[in-house]
Order: sequence, then structure tokens, then C-alpha cells
Amino acid sequence: MYKTQKISLHQPVKLSLLVSGCCMFTCVSSAFQLLWNYKLNLTTDPKFESVANEVCKTTISEVSECAAEELGKGYLVSCLVDHRGNISDYQCNQYITKMTTIVFSDYRLICGFMDKCREDINSLHCGSISTGEKDIHSQGEVIACLEKGLVREAEEQPGAHAIKEDCKKSIMRVAELSSDDFHLDRYLYFACREDRERFCENTLAGEGRVYKCLFNHKFEEALSERCREALTTRQKLIAQDYKVSYSLAKACKSDLRKYRCSADSNMPRAREARLSYLLLCLESAVHRGRVVSGECQGEMMDYRRMLMEDFSLSPEIVLHCRSEIEGHCSGLHRKGRTLHCLMRVGRGDMGAIDPNCQRALQTLIQEADPGADYRIDRALNEACESVIQTACKHIRNGDPMILSCLMEHLYTEKMVEDCEHRLLELQYFIARDWKLDPILYRKCQGDAARLCHTHGWNETSEMMPPGAIFSCLYRHAYRSVEQGRRLSRDCKVEVQRILHQRALDVKLDPELQRRCMTDLGKWCSEKTEAGQELECLQDHLEDLVSDCREVVGNLTELESENPPLIQVCSFCPQDIQIEALLMRACEPVIQTHCHEVADNQIDTGELMDCLVQNKHQKEMNEKCSVGVTHFQLIQIKDFRFSYKFKTACKEDVLKLCPNIKKKVDVVICLSTTVRNDTLQDAKEQRVSVKCRKQLRVEEVEMSEDIRLEPELYDSCKQDINRLCQNVAFGNAQVIECLKENKRQLTQRCHQRIFKLQEVEMVDPELDYQLMRVCKHMIRRFCTESEGKNVLQCLKQNKNSELMDPKCKQMITKRQITQNTDYRLNPVLRKACKADIPKFCQPILNKATADSELEGQVISCLKLKYADQRLSPDCEDQIRVILQESALDYRLDPQLQIHCTQEISRLCPEEAAAQEQTGQVEECLKVNLLKIKQEGCKKEVLNMLKESKADIFVDPVLHTACALDIKHQCAAIPPGKGRQMSCLMEALQDKRVRLQPECKKRLQDRIDMWSYAAKVAPADGFSDLAMQVMTSPSKNYILTVIGAGVALLFLMGLLCGRFTKRVTQELKDSGTGNAHV
Repeated sequence: MYKTQKISLHQPVKLSLLVSGCCMFTCVSSAFQLLWNYKLNLTTDPKFESVANEVCKTTISEVSECAAEELGKGYLVSCLVDHRGNISDYQCNQYITKMTTIVFSDYRLICGFMDKCREDINSLHCGSISTGEKDIHSQGEVIACLEKGLVREAEEQPGAHAIKEDCKKSIMRVAELSSDDFHLDRYLYFACREDRERFCENTLAGEGRVYKCLFNHKFEEALSERCREALTTRQKLIAQDYKVSYSLAKACKSDLRKYRCSADSNMPRAREARLSYLLLCLESAVHRGRVVSGECQGEMMDYRRMLMEDFSLSPEIVLHCRSEIEGHCSGLHRKGRTLHCLMRVGRGDMGAIDPNCQRALQTLIQEADPGADYRIDRALNEACESVIQTACKHIRNGDPMILSCLMEHLYTEKMVEDCEHRLLELQYFIARDWKLDPILYRKCQGDAARLCHTHGWNETSEMMPPGAIFSCLYRHAYRSVEQGRRLSRDCKVEVQRILHQRALDVKLDPELQRRCMTDLGKWCSEKTEAGQELECLQDHLEDLVSDCREVVGNLTELESENPPLIQVCSFCPQDIQIEALLMRACEPVIQTHCHEVADNQIDTGELMDCLVQNKHQKEMNEKCSVGVTHFQLIQIKDFRFSYKFKTACKEDVLKLCPNIKKKVDVVICLSTTVRNDTLQDAKEQRVSVKCRKQLRVEEVEMSEDIRLEPELYDSCKQDINRLCQNVAFGNAQVIECLKENKRQLTQRCHQRIFKLQEVEMVDPELDYQLMRVCKHMIRRFCTESEGKNVLQCLKQNKNSELMDPKCKQMITKRQITQNTDYRLNPVLRKACKADIPKFCQPILNKATADSELEGQVISCLKLKYADQRLSPDCEDQIRVILQESALDYRLDPQLQIHCTQEISRLCPEEAAAQEQTGQVEECLKVNLLKIKQEGCKKEVLNMLKESKADIFVDPVLHTACALDIKHQCAAIPPGKGRQMSCLMEALQDKRVRLQPECKKRLQDRIDMWSYAAKVAPADGFSDLAMQVMTSPSKNYILTVIGAGVALLFLMGLLCGRFTKRVTQELKDSGTGNAHV
């Protein structure tokens, strides 16, 4: 056996010598063809089969296909190699492995390969061998030549030869058989030998590991071009048949069978084998929430990344985007740059794109699915790495929310230019197919199937193309209950998120976005490029809702005007004009955000307004910021210095605010007029629509910097230097600092801040810090709320899981402010308009117009709430305040004023936790007997009294007794002490078994109320009645009272009869005397 094997193994060596000799004599092409045919005949030597018969006798009998092979044609050895994965016999396995390594290229020609591919080998001139120094033993050139021909045909390259179907299958089968060990792909092995040693020295051969390692280093600068070319050819074969990748086929074998990814009888087998079909089928399973093995998902991710890195692996891209690549994207093939260049062309940024190329790009994006994991897109990953590390570091690496986070930070100071471009290029295609946003798909797939008749993730419908699904979802997002068939809450939130991101993408005017959000989703959801939304809204002008129609009409009117060239007003001081120095300092901002204004030479006012609006963009540098702020400070000296404001409001100023010159005074005058007309429900606003719109811009700009409100700034300058000296002026930070230190302000500044807060509470849009910090939460929760109701909406959604912590903290600050004075709570003020003077007039008599009442009026109303004497509307508002302050003691100003020291002494841990669960209040109640300060004790007693009226006001008790309320008091409506009385009766009833915690808490409350009754006697009959009803001796007290009443009744009857008898005797006596 050994001798035979030795002869067999040395046959190629003799051939190599012959080849070398031929090369020395410079053989012509025909000689190479003869030489190749000679080698083919030589390798049919029956010695190969005789050795195989002897060594693999057992294996041949087990493998029926090999036992049936005809001897003498070389088929037996090829059959054993074909089934080498199933060979268990050690000697046979060793022999076949050695044979495969040595004569693999020749074997492929023996295995029926020559019969099936003879014509194609001759047509493509593949029947010769390379005779390079390193390749004298390789006949892999033949296979490599055929593989390249197969790729050229798939890409429909000019002059490509059509390979016969049988030969195609043989080529792919050979590639598949060499997929586990890169040594078996002789051409790639010799092309990449040195690269393997350089990059994959420690990678063991087998199971496709070396292939994967080389793929990962394909775009390294040090990799040889010949190896890169061989790797690309193999990757293209994998794209045509996933089985050419050993690791992918092995890892996903069970999942493919499980999800029937190769059982579609309606498509040709060749399509089922394509990598794209495998990815789409398994991605569909993942998106449907099915379980795909982690090993398979890891392999899928590698190949999805591969598709995004090298466009040439997609034959459709190569075929349909050839002109775009040559015209715009040549030389950028590495690391996904060509693909992103094509995406940029697809966005329309570099001219028109062929529709077939556009479709090929869209298909590739769906196959690679980078929306599910941004790391798949290498170009995006590298460009956005710094942004992700700073702006999105709180999100898990690879989470689909990363893309959403990047979109939220678009055009912010954290975004870098390269990331912005890559993000918008990818987002353009994701926006055109709702399925490519995995979060939207996961939250809305049920709604889409129910309302929009969608199919599976990788299926499409002509009746409902992918781009129309989002429009369908949006149409159902804002339907009323009467209209029916609405979206689920989770889906609605995602639809809103997409709308916000699209608005950011195209740099929509915020006012346009706020007023036209509904119409943008309804009519323009597929219009995502700059300027398209406004054009779309103009096209549908008659179909828009009234608010949107108004703002679009105004913008259209402004567009139709021919703005004047740069104007110099005769009354403007010289330094108002934008100097060349300032222009140079502001060049980055102008180029990025104001280039249209600058290019069109629009007047100075327009350009400066643009700079003011973009004052906090990342391109704004310190010199430009100082110059713009200086210009704003000059503007406030005279409203005429503000060109747009003067143009919009000149007639209104002459009519309503004559003789007022300072801009800030004019703004106050006009805004007061608008506010009064609104509060009085005037039929017609006295300030024109155009002026109101510009007035809003001026008010918001003024609220951004305290220096733009001179009277406020002058009043608080001393306090700013004392309390806020290290706080920057921009973003209303100084104003917020003064609010937080309100108790330490001088009287004059305190009065101004109070007035400012009163205005902001009526119109929260003027609260710059609130609107800035809660900008995204307002978009999420309050898109349908009017501007004046924004704070109320945020308060209602404060405890939502989706609420941003910083915004929640800001809402709490505003609630604390509101509770210091009823005048800072417009909703409460309106609801309790009649109750406040009726019950709290003594407090009002002491009040001043410009300082807080420190919650005294609200405390007064709380007590009347406990007495059940408030009007229904006022009662509803006080109940909300009671519930909120019961969870967070900071919302009760009187409690905080009187109990600060006691809280520090008795409840330091509860106060430090700041959990807003009512633990501080509970601690004070439990330690009532330990409280030394009378003022604090009184406030705690008031809390106990309030809790009698409504159990919701006592969160700890309500939580403890929630189950008992449900079982014992379900039929009793809350409020007016009804549920509390129900629980007390249940506590007294021995037949009822309350929860231990509830029973304990109730007993604690009874003890507290008993103490409270001793310390603070009842104020009136209603209070006395409430104390009796909640007393543990209620039955005894009622019995005594009843006995007393009965006794009085009996005494009355007896006294009445006695008095009547005496009166009758006196009458009789008087009559007798008269007769006498």
C-alpha cells in the first residue's frame, strides 16, 4: 500500500518538471493547452482508485453513492472527497485528506468536471496552467478562470461568456467543497500565502477560519492586490451561493430548515441558494421575534457587514449603477465609501440616478439591514464613533436606538460633519421603507398588519408598497375614538419619533413643524429632502388644517416678495451694521445655516436674525457669539433697529403703543394686548397675525438672555454678581439661577422675577429653560397641546417611563414654583375663581401684587377641601395638588417653610432619597409626637385632616390598602371621605379580615387622628362629624349621642304636659275670680 501511495503522490512532481522544462523553452499557448490535457490523462491513473479501494473498503460500503461509482474513471476518489465529512475510519480519512491536499485541482477536473465544462474551458481559454516560481504545482488557475467567468456573467459585463448550467453547478460545487480549508482553493492559497502569514498566522486552518480572517483584513493597506482580488472573487461566489461559506452554512443549517428558507417552490433553486435570500429569510424570522441561534446571527452579521463594505459583491449594484460609479464614485471602493457615495447620489445631492440603481441600493440596504445594528455600516461606524461615545454612550453598543440617538443629535454641537453626511445618506433609504427602522417595525408590525394589510418582513405588495406603510400608520395615529381603528400607544410614540427625525433632517421651521405635523405625516411622509416638505404643503394648501394653512400661506407670501438689497437706515447707529470683522468671525455659521440669506444679499436684518436664531449651533465661535449678542443689545434700544419686527409690527405699534420707543417696552405692550384679548375671549385680536408671529420670535429671543430685558437685568444686577457670577448668560441660565435662589434675592429683583414667572406660567413657551430642556419630551407627549397648555401636558406625563429625567426635574421645579402662589397656576386660578375670595379673603388682604403668598391660599383651599366646601372644579384641582404634594413634600411650600429643621432632624434619610413616594410626609406623621416646632406640627395635623377627606392624599395608606379598597369598597366612589369611612367600618367589623399592612396603617392613622383631635379641636360641625365617623369609638359615641337625644325628647314631652296642666289651672282660676 505504501509503495502504491508513494507512486501516486509523486506523479505531480514528474509533471512539474515537464512544466518547468516547457517554460524554459517559452511554450506557446497551444502547448499549454496540450500540457493541461496531458495532465488530465495522467491523473486518471487507476492506482489512485486501487489505494482508495484498499484503505477505504469499509467506508465505500457505507456510502452507497461511492460504491455505485464506475471504476477506472477517477470518480471513486472524487466521491470519497465529496463525502469526507462523513468518513469515520481514521486511515481512510487521513488518506483522502492527503489526496485532497495534493491533487485537489486535478481531482476537480476528474469528477465529471471535464465533461460538463470542456466547452467553457476552451471558450474562456482556461485550459492552461500558470508557471510562476511559486505556482508550478498549481492547476487552480483553471478553476479561478472559470469562477471569474461566472462572476462576469452574473454582473453582465461586456463580452461576458454564458457558461452552461451544468458547468455552473460544477464550479459552485467545487467552491463549496473547498470552503472548509483554504489550502483546497489552490489559486487563493498561492495568492494569499504571504498575507496569511502576516495577518492570520495564529488562525488554524479548517472550518473556513482562514477565509474569515482574510476577509476581515481585506481592506488593509498591507494586503496584496492579488490576494484582495482572489478574496473578492470568493466573496462574490458566496453571494451567489451561501454554501460556499463553510461557517455560514454550518452555523445556520438548522435555522434554515426550521424557518423553511429553502422550501419555496415558486422560485428557482439558484435564488434560494443566494446569500441575499438567506439573509432576508432569517432576518425576517428575527424581526418577527423568532429565535435564531446566536452562532448563526453572528455569521449573518459578518456577511451583512461584508455586503456594506464592498459594493462589488452585489451583482445588481455593479450592473445597474455602473454609470453612477464611473461618473461620481470611482476610486472609493474600500470600506463602504463607494456605497455611501451611491447613496448620496440616490438622495439627489449629485444629480439624477437611474431608477434601477436606486432599486438595487434599496434592496442592498434591506439585505444588509444596517438599521438593526449601525456597526454593519463600517463607513457610518467610523464617521460617528466620536459622536456615539459622547452623545449616545448611555445606549448599549449595537442597539438600534443608536441610529435614533444620532438623529436626535443632528445639527447639534455634538455632531461632526462626516457623521452627519453618512447618517443622512443611510437615513434617506431607511425612511423609504418602514421595515428598515427595527424599532418602528417591532412596535408597529401588528398595527401595520391590522390596519395597512402588510405581509412578512421580506415580502412586498404592489397595493401597499413599503413607502406607503408609514403614511397609512400616520393616518391612523390621530384618529378619534369615534373614527375607530387607532394605533397602539407604543406604535404611536414611534410614529411621532420618526416625524420629529424627518423634520430635523430637512431643517423645517419649528413653527411649521409644530403647526403642520399632522399634515406632514398625512400628505408628505415620503418627502424627506430639503425643501420638499414646504413644496408638498404648498401643493396641498387647500387640504391643510387651518393653523397649518395659515403658516404655510404666510411663508408663501414671504417667499413671493422680492426682498430689498442691504439697507442702511438713517436712524441706525454706525455700529449696527455688520462689520467685515464680524462677518469673518461668523463665516462658519453663515456658510452652514445662513448661506441662502448671504448668497442672495438679503438685508442686514435678515442675516442678523438668522445668526441670532443659530446662536447656539456648534459652528458658533466665541467671537461671533459676542458680536451677535452685542447686536441684540443694540436692538433693544429701539424697536426700529430690528428690521423684521419693525416691518411686521409698525402699524400695530402706532395704533396700540404710541410714544413707546424701547423695543422691550414695545414687546411688553403688544404681548400684554395679545394676552388680554386671549384671556377675555375677544372676538378679534387687536394685534395683527403678522405682528403676533414676529412678536413670538422676539419674546423667545428675549427670554434667552436676561440682558435683553434691561429692566429685569438692572433690577437684578447686584443679585447676579452675588449669586450667579459664574453662570453664563446664554440659554436663560442666569434667569434660572435667580429663580433657584429666589428666597435670597433683593426685594426689587424678587418682584421682577415673580412677575416674569407669572407671565411664563400663563405662556410656558416663553419659559426658555423649560422649552429647551423638555424639547424632545414636548415633541413626544405634547404635539397636540396648545402652547399655553404645554406645562400642564408635561405635568400629566411626568411619571411616564419615557420621560427624560432632566425634563422631569425641570417640571418638578415648575410645580414647586406654582404651589408657592395660586397666581402662578393659571388652571387653579381659573377653577377656584369664586372659592378663593369666598374662603381665603383674609390672606388676600395681606397680599402684595408682586410677591409670593408662600402657598397660603393653596393651604387655605386644602383645608376647605377637607371640609368638602369647594366647588367641583376647584375641588378637582386641589385634589391633584394634594396628590402631588403628598408624594413630594417640596411641593408644599408651607410644610417646607415650617418643617425644614424637623425634616433634617427626624427624616434625613427619607429626604436624601428624593424618591417622591411620600416617605418624608409619612416620617413626619409617624414622628408627630416628637415634633417640637408648633408651625410644623400644625402643618402635619393639617395633612392628617386632609387625608381623612380622600385616601388618595395619603399615598402610603392608599398603597397599603389598595387591595382592601378593591375588595371592600369597590362600589364606593373616592372623595369626601367615603372610602376612608368604608375602611374604618371594615376595620371595626370583626367579620372582615383586612391585609395586615393595611390594618396596621389604619390603626396608626386612628392614633394620629385621636392625638390631632386633642391638640386641634374641631373647627366646625363638619370637622366634628368627620372626627366622630373616623373615631375607633364611633359606635359608642353615636350610642351616647342617640341616648342623649332620646332623653331630651322624653324630658320635652314630660315638661310639655306639666306646663300645659299648670296653664290650664291658671286659666280656670282666672275665670272663677271673674265670676266672683
